[in-house]
Amino acid sequence: MPHRMTNLHLVSDSTGDTLNSMARAVLARFEEPMVVQHRWSLVRSRLQLDRVLEGIQAEPGPVLFTLVDRSLRLALEELCARLGVRCLSVLDPVLDLMQQAIGERAQAKRGAQHVMDADYFRRIDAMHYVLAHDDGMSTAGVHDADVLLVGVSRSSKTPTCFYLANRGIKAANIPLVPGAVLPIELDAIGCPIIGLTIDADSLIDIRRHRLRLIGAGGVRQDTNDYVDPDSVKAEILAARRLCGARGWPVIDVTRRSIEETAATVVQLMEAWHQRRRDAKQAKPLAS
Repeated sequence: MPHRMTNLHLVSDSTGDTLNSMARAVLARFEEPMVVQHRWSLVRSRLQLDRVLEGIQAEPGPVLFTLVDRSLRLALEELCARLGVRCLSVLDPVLDLMQQAIGERAQAKRGAQHVMDADYFRRIDAMHYVLAHDDGMSTAGVHDADVLLVGVSRSSKTPTCFYLANRGIKAANIPLVPGAVLPIELDAIGCPIIGLTIDADSLIDIRRHRLRLIGAGGVRQDTNDYVDPDSVKAEILAARRLCGARGWPVIDVTRRSIEETAATVVQLMEAWHQRRRDAKQAKPLAS
């Protein structure tokens, strides 16, 4: 059955991040969907909504929305009903469920998740920390890290750290360079250390692309250890052996997205902290 072009309107009175994430998750379940996404964010007045309504009339298609203002919601729903277009307030089912569970009505606050509270400033602080401790640039504050990622060059350490920072996690990363001595600070670090590894062929492709981007494409790649297959395989093996010798868990990022890698890092962090809690509880019993 051939795909047909579909317009999808995402209408939000805040940043639209919730709708964008939901649409991305849903559309990923279809094979090459022909969907044109129309993003309408910060819709907070009738004038702004009128522009949205004109857009829906011009290019009809399903509407997903997160609008707190009841008058705006009604105007949007009325237009969709007249056009015969399906529309859905995506948070309503979850709000209804949680209101019943908690026994309290939710407050009508737009963009409530974006408030500048302690959690917000913790994420900003974590982002600054990642910038200061990326790629082993500074080991002075590594003891303040919530997690430390190690791995060979171009094994996605930096993007994973930034993704973790957006969740308020202070993540430092240190490259495992052949022949280089690890910082002595790692011997007494009080956070989980996790290794990232990657398939040699994938790593070579990434590194070759990196060389082209920085204008080093003229380097003879058959003699450059950075992309030489045998050298790269030896580098990856040495890094894995080091992690194994130190008892550091290793995540293979070859076929993982940054989001999946970060989620696995968080799981390993939780397991690390649980083992420490268990060990503390066991000490009084042993004595």
